Amino acid sequence: MSVRAGIVVTGTEVLTGRVTDRNGPWLSQQLFALGIDHAHTVVVGDRDEDILAALRFFAGQGLELIVTSGGLGPTEDDRTAELVGRFQGREMVLDEPTEALIWEILSSLRTRWPNLDEEGIRAANRKQAVVPRGAKILRPVGTAPGLVVPPADDARSPLIVVMPGPPRELQAMWPAAVAVPAFQAVLEGAAHYRSKTLRLFGIPESEIAATMRAARDAGVDLDALEITTCIRRGEIEVVTRWEPAVDDVYAAFEDVVRARNGDVLFSDDGRSVDAQVADLLRASGLRVACAESCTGGLLAARLTELDGASAYFPGGLVTYANAAKTSLADVPAALIAQVGAVSKEVAIALADGARTALDADVGVGITGVAGPTGGSPEKPVGTVWLSVSRRGRRAGRPADAAGPSARWPRGRPRPLDDGGAAPAAAAAVGRVGRAGGAGGCSVGRGRRGCERHARRGAGGGRAGRGVSRGGASTRRSATPAAKQHRCTRHVGVGCR
Repeated sequence: MSVRAGIVVTGTEVLTGRVTDRNGPWLSQQLFALGIDHAHTVVVGDRDEDILAALRFFAGQGLELIVTSGGLGPTEDDRTAELVGRFQGREMVLDEPTEALIWEILSSLRTRWPNLDEEGIRAANRKQAVVPRGAKILRPVGTAPGLVVPPADDARSPLIVVMPGPPRELQAMWPAAVAVPAFQAVLEGAAHYRSKTLRLFGIPESEIAATMRAARDAGVDLDALEITTCIRRGEIEVVTRWEPAVDDVYAAFEDVVRARNGDVLFSDDGRSVDAQVADLLRASGLRVACAESCTGGLLAARLTELDGASAYFPGGLVTYANAAKTSLADVPAALIAQVGAVSKEVAIALADGARTALDADVGVGITGVAGPTGGSPEKPVGTVWLSVSRRGRRAGRPADAAGPSARWPRGRPRPLDDGGAAPAAAAAVGRVGRAGGAGGCSVGRGRRGCERHARRGAGGGRAGRGVSRGGASTRRSATPAAKQHRCTRHVGVGCR
């Protein structure tokens, strides 16, 4: 078995939710990259017994490495260094070179505020230079030094790496911690893992559960793989980790996923819809703008999260009120009065208005009933219209604000969040970049949507579906049935 590690995140502010833990997830990724099996993360408040209990728990689990974050500051509640020293059986001593270094780091603070009580500051920060005897001291990035603390007298106890709480300091200090000989000795037992991420859109997690059952029934030894599935931002993410000795097992599992869910598998290299859309827009040279009502800027935020977004995104309009739709996106007030703000016609007008106002090649318009109030029998909460407009080509379609995980029960309020309309819009933009026109009905639902409509007698066919592999795109041709049906739900979108 590989080396196993635990993470102890300290701080009452983290435990109570006032501060979000950013160190635990980051450290977990670093441990995985080193071939260390991350077993547990524990968040504890600034209480001596709770911190010691976490250390005892990890030692009792037989872990070889513990990484702590936080509790290295100059205040009384910063107790991690002393508690780790006590746990490892090491006396606490003042390291004078570290004290001098901290005082030097504080020189700019003392210059900026000359009236500060220097003796009080020095006494408070001297605490940060009191360390377990025999620990390896890591140079501070802020004022808090890190520590690598082995157990005293070669006792059978985990190596403990003590890191500061601010993420900027912790991340900058991590390479120095890994380079310490005691840490390198732990790494001698580390294993090598492979990892791969598959992303799918338009199906619930239960479908992936069914796929895994089918793989097991087909003789795939899933117990040899570590498979994690979750829904993130409207996408199904399947992350698998395995050791090289079972490469063939993973290959067999992926074959089953492709056979059962290939029509909604859009990424087999881990890239998200956002990254693919950005690549397609850059490759095509198209610029996209958006006018959003119910999503309140969520699509614009998605489009600008990645570096270099200014190359393809000139801007967006948040047109929540009807007056804003008219003044910013030039949607005729008479049109809103005639068909209502939540309508296909207004979505198309918003897309046209965004494209024109921001001199873009492509415009996206989104309008809907965000809830939890404001719905009607004709337009219940969760009703969303999405439109993509390009010079000479326009299309409008309904988008499911509840996201791809389920068809929402009739009459139940649907929360409009980043898992529904915004990723569907991003995917639609990607199809414009890929095909040079308005997106087909495969966006957000896969081909199953039109098959369902066909079964219900509403018409509709099987839409083409692109699967990206390392930036390349392939498209399956439409079935003959697609040419014989007209999808009334997605009319004008280009079901084919």
